Amino acid sequence: MLPGIDDGATDEENSLTLINTLKGYGFSQFITTPHVLTGVWNNTKQGITTKEASTKDFLGKKDITNPFKAAAEYLIDDTFQKLLKAEELLTLKDNYVLVEMSYLNPPMQLYDVIFELQLAGYKPVLAHPERYMFYHFKEEEYKKLKRAGCLFQINLLSVTGYYGRPVFDICKKLLDNNMIDFAGSDVHHERHTEAFKNPVLLKQTDNLIKALNNNSLFSE
Repeated sequence: MLPGIDDGATDEENSLTLINTLKGYGFSQFITTPHVLTGVWNNTKQGITTKEASTKDFLGKKDITNPFKAAAEYLIDDTFQKLLKAEELLTLKDNYVLVEMSYLNPPMQLYDVIFELQLAGYKPVLAHPERYMFYHFKEEEYKKLKRAGCLFQINLLSVTGYYGRPVFDICKKLLDNNMIDFAGSDVHHERHTEAFKNPVLLKQTDNLIKALNNNSLFSE
């Protein structure tokens, strides 16, 4: 939603289009989580908050009055460990921090980082756990992450099959096992907002609805 700082909205008008489309689907507040990924998206806390302020100003002039806040999606790597020790992190709300892993393999320091986050007073929220293919045949790893204190946030489009059947199947299994805490849109562009027109493939939606209701924890 913050324009021009990662692979999301390209400019302010694009941000406005995405927000208006999501409002049409019933979204009422927005927490944008730009990537903090060294060497690819070198976003900083100051850069994100500065862009947040200018974007909110632009949206206000377009009569968008919905709550709009910037957090971040931090890639777990060596640089993040240093960042954690150096400054206060951008949070979804209070002490909830959104983190992600590489899609290629889990970081060697994964559990150290989860521990260090909690030691610093944060609650780690792992983005799109269903999309980490290296865990699809190691389901015990999901349980291990939960035992370590990690919360899970799925991508809403996963329940439509947008990312493929294997991702949907794991997403369903995690929901069925009551392991999902939150659900995010992870919208980057119009292809994502268009995909929200696709039907939810779940036959049982109680745990999905519960995850969506849990999102109210982040309401202003």
